[in-house]
Amino acid sequence: MNEASDPSRVVNLSQRMDPASERVGELLNAVRSIANRRLQQWVGNAFEHVDDALFDLAEKAENNAAQMHYFDGMREVRKRRPSVERHFLNAINRSLGELTHPMQQSAAPPPSPGTVELSLVADNELEESLAITSMTGKHESRLARDLFAVNQRLSVICGGHKVDDASNPVAPAILAQTFRQALHELSADMRVKLIIYKLFDRYVLSSLEELYQEINTELARAGVLPQLRHTVVRSNGTPAGATGHAGVAPAGEAVQAAAEESSDIPSDLLQTLHALFSARRSSTAPFAAGSGVIPGAAPSGPLPSANELLGALSVLQSQIATAGPLPLAQPDDAAALSREVMQLKGQLLSQIGALRGERPSHVATIDEDTIDLVGMLFEFILEDRNLPAEMQVMLARLQIPYLKAAILDRKLFAHRQHPARRLLDCLAEQAKGWSEESDRDHRLHDKVKSVVDHLLHDFDDDMGIFERLLVDLQQFQDVNKRRSELAEQRVAESTRGREKLEQARRRAAREIIDRIGERKLPALVHGVLARAWANHLVLTLLRQGEASPEFRSGLHFVDDFIASTRPVTDPESRQALRQMLPGIERSLRLGLANVAFQEHDVERLLGQLHAYYRQQLGEAVEPAEVIAVEEDATMLAIPDSIQPVIERNAEPEESTVDDSIAVPPDSPEWQQVQALQPGAWLEFNNIEEAMTRAKLSWISPMSGRYLFVNRRGLKVADYSPHELAILLIDGHARILAANALFDRALSAIVGRLSQPDTPSAPATDTE
Repeated sequence: MNEASDPSRVVNLSQRMDPASERVGELLNAVRSIANRRLQQWVGNAFEHVDDALFDLAEKAENNAAQMHYFDGMREVRKRRPSVERHFLNAINRSLGELTHPMQQSAAPPPSPGTVELSLVADNELEESLAITSMTGKHESRLARDLFAVNQRLSVICGGHKVDDASNPVAPAILAQTFRQALHELSADMRVKLIIYKLFDRYVLSSLEELYQEINTELARAGVLPQLRHTVVRSNGTPAGATGHAGVAPAGEAVQAAAEESSDIPSDLLQTLHALFSARRSSTAPFAAGSGVIPGAAPSGPLPSANELLGALSVLQSQIATAGPLPLAQPDDAAALSREVMQLKGQLLSQIGALRGERPSHVATIDEDTIDLVGMLFEFILEDRNLPAEMQVMLARLQIPYLKAAILDRKLFAHRQHPARRLLDCLAEQAKGWSEESDRDHRLHDKVKSVVDHLLHDFDDDMGIFERLLVDLQQFQDVNKRRSELAEQRVAESTRGREKLEQARRRAAREIIDRIGERKLPALVHGVLARAWANHLVLTLLRQGEASPEFRSGLHFVDDFIASTRPVTDPESRQALRQMLPGIERSLRLGLANVAFQEHDVERLLGQLHAYYRQQLGEAVEPAEVIAVEEDATMLAIPDSIQPVIERNAEPEESTVDDSIAVPPDSPEWQQVQALQPGAWLEFNNIEEAMTRAKLSWISPMSGRYLFVNRRGLKVADYSPHELAILLIDGHARILAANALFDRALSAIVGRLSQPDTPSAPATDTE
């Protein structure tokens, strides 16, 4: 006789099994054996494909650094794979064994997909959480029937302890979270982990139907709820199929119904956002602002269709297109502008009412989510301090075209490479560096305005317009980038040349000063060293370098020239001086020629030196020559173009920043400065100057100074690390975000929705 048909073997929901009984142990062991066998096989299959996936990505990598990330990931996965698999399978086995004693479980079950890890703010953590949530959400919808049956049967054999999606160790969310914990064994780059998650999704979560069917078959064969059936409530409220044995509605019904209603939505980020919107609606009053419900209104007519929504949006779009540009945003206007952005839902319902003849009080859940999401995106744009105020207002005019695009193509928010998303990111990136000073010809301003106007006037339902405008904007960007890069290169080369010259001057001055020491040299000799010879050393350093024989020879001359000024008191010192003079004269002629002395200037200077040395040797000197030497006529013999190096370096450099402020090396501002890389944009707001935005173009390897240019590649300023840190501390400089606008907005939206008690999101200027 079939066991399932034997009344003595059938266990109803109203009955409970003793968790300590041998029968329960046998059934749980059977479930654990099935889960372990299948999960071990599927996880192994996933890891078998990691090498191929990472190798393909490494071959297509855009640069060597990215390629090395993937190769390093391959080595790390090969090394840690056994540990990850063991950690994962052991955790699942342990959790299944603890089902009969839920209070003894070592940790609380992972949260449901709607709230999982949503408080995290780190980009990597958020990206990982979204990957987990999106891939589990689609499988919970797909597997709702089979998973419900598994939950019910496990609840029965566990003595009535409720087992649901949030506590079942083989539910998609728990499996994914357990696998995430196991992946902590890996120290791989997040890009590598995301590839592993995709493979886990493909080879494990996508196969769970087989696991659930086998578990259900085994438990039903053993007499656990053999007649159990699962009910799904359709979106119109009518039941489909018979009610379960105990008349219990499944926990996954709402998810399944939503999945049927929005089957064209990709299973990724939107799953998370829909769950968050749903959670927020359930926790607020029925007639809360932004809920999609008209306060006090009874449902009137069917829900608006997508075509009705698009038609109403087209009317509103034409009104904005003909209204002209919006006024320039002021700091006090942010709240008002944000309210206008969020009022679009009411305007949309009113417009549908005008077209239909009756105003609907609701929109479909998926459409409401889309309207709210687009509204929050553009509210973020109006609050994002990374964009100049005028650009914020101009981009805010795109709310209706982007809402139409999101209704036409649900993948807009889900895929980073979507043309509409890339277009908005590109517009924002161009706008980030805009200022009136750097755009005197209005080239960039007019280009952004042109893109906005094209979308407002020309976009109906042809999604190809985003790709065409993106290509055109990228061509504009490339042309301006090449022009600015040439200017940047000239600025950097000029700055590098000045720094090399300054460094050479300081080196030459230091060498001469160190050799002079405390000696009191004759004005004639000091003048030659401080001006003509110092410049000769500078040119030698720049042309031949400090290790060259020419530079060493130049320093040797300094030593000999100084030595030649020592008093001559005996025949030996007189003889030594006579032997030095030919070499001094020869070296001096070569050095003076190197710094462009004219021949008559060289002869005049040598004539003065001859007179000086004859005095040193006690020889007869003409009265006119004695006077010339005593009055330091050498300053007249050296051309004015030969500037004194030693005196020049004695002058302190001017600085607009108060260097007396101490900056601790562990301060956030100092850490920010040290982390800056060329390409980063900053906003400067010095008291005596207009606010400007500038890009870090170059960090000097010699002085460590930071060179900033505007979007045209022209120099704005250069600061030492200490000066830049002080500007950050004083609030006169601010680092702008480097990541894309859409990524910043979605992170802020997820964070905001996960905190339902927070009325509004603050202005964001995070990186």
